[in-house]
Amino acid sequence: MPAQSRIPRRAGALLAALLTLLLPAALSGCAALGGERSGIVVTTNILGDITRNVVGGEADVTVLMPPNADPHSFALSARQAATLESAELLVYNGLGLEEGVLRNVRAAEEAGAAGLEAAARVDPVDYAEGETAGQPDPHFWTDPVRVGRAVDLIADAVVEQVGGVDAAQVRANAEAYRERVADLHRAAEERFAAIPGERRELVTNHHVFGYFAQRYGFEVIGAVVPSGSTLASPSSADLKSLADAVAEAGVPAVFADSSRPDRLARALAEEAGLDVEVVSLFSESLTPPSGQAGTYLEMTRYNHGAIADALGA
Repeated sequence: MPAQSRIPRRAGALLAALLTLLLPAALSGCAALGGERSGIVVTTNILGDITRNVVGGEADVTVLMPPNADPHSFALSARQAATLESAELLVYNGLGLEEGVLRNVRAAEEAGAAGLEAAARVDPVDYAEGETAGQPDPHFWTDPVRVGRAVDLIADAVVEQVGGVDAAQVRANAEAYRERVADLHRAAEERFAAIPGERRELVTNHHVFGYFAQRYGFEVIGAVVPSGSTLASPSSADLKSLADAVAEAGVPAVFADSSRPDRLARALAEEAGLDVEVVSLFSESLTPPSGQAGTYLEMTRYNHGAIADALGA
């Protein structure tokens, strides 16, 4: 009997020890799901820079995508996923852009995080050609006018969803930044006006400049990768077809995204048998602050200059 009575006491002691270890973690998880959210989390670094300009010092802004990354393929660590799920506000591009993290975005929204899908709210357009023809194009930031709309959407979401912010200050920040974006747009209109109509044709390494072309009167005659995602690959038939179009149009340059190798664009130039310059653009990711595209404004200004220089008469 004494031996039998020692077993339950020992089991009880072990159970108590386990509860001591597990209960704080369980309570912490419940607290996170129960509304103790904090800060703003942004998926892409382009939207992150825009959001930081709107928020100023009113709240913490965490940007998940590192500089020089590809928004189609970057993924989250376990810590980043947890940060995302505990945010007061989640700002993401959407329309399928962040292919590697959309599962985490959906999980965060289902857990109660307020989400702003920016691309879906700025009058998106569809891809006109290629494998993604007819699907919504997520690359709205190549149009500064739509970025100005996104600035207002972000300001509204911050004021409505994030506790403790000074609403008047957030809206003042948004107004000041929106005006800087508008200045960028006006400068682009003036510079592109000097490019003759017959030289307003773009070939890129994938379909990323549809909004830009619509805004400034260019025509995208094709992409080396006939898709809206850098994860797709062209066939030899795709390259041959595009090479024929390039040769017929007499395009002087092919534009390649800086986050991806330009070997496909160079292969197209060789296939076309023409002297076609390959111009690198910062179209889908910011660089570190010390780079040429450390902010959205710097990135866009650089791209506009590179396009104008390459296609100008």
